[in-house]
Amino acid sequence: MFNQVVEQLDAVFHAMADPTRRAMVRTLATGERTVGELAAPHPISLAAASKHVKVLERAGLVRRTVLGRRHMCRLEAQPLAAASRHLRLYERFWTERLDALEEFVTRPEETP
Repeated sequence: MFNQVVEQLDAVFHAMADPTRRAMVRTLATGERTVGELAAPHPISLAAASKHVKVLERAGLVRRTVLGRRHMCRLEAQPLAAASRHLRLYERFWTERLDALEEFVTRPEETP
């Protein structure tokens, strides 16, 4: 089970590492789109867009439904929620570090 969770997180972070795929996810957050509609704002072919969608599907972020010749895509947000929970583990660490830095920077200078 633990390995499955790790593999899922790896797939999500890999998928979200690409700016085109991040833009596609943002677009899908507003509703279903065809692969062509996802490709349109980017200087990529329909085949390249389909490859991006496949990466998102493998990460569990997109569900594709084929209706005749149309491939409809919709966002599956659950894997993003899991990645967000994982990143929040580091929030405390960085908050403490930034608070310490702020204290150091704003501390009055001591004279010998």
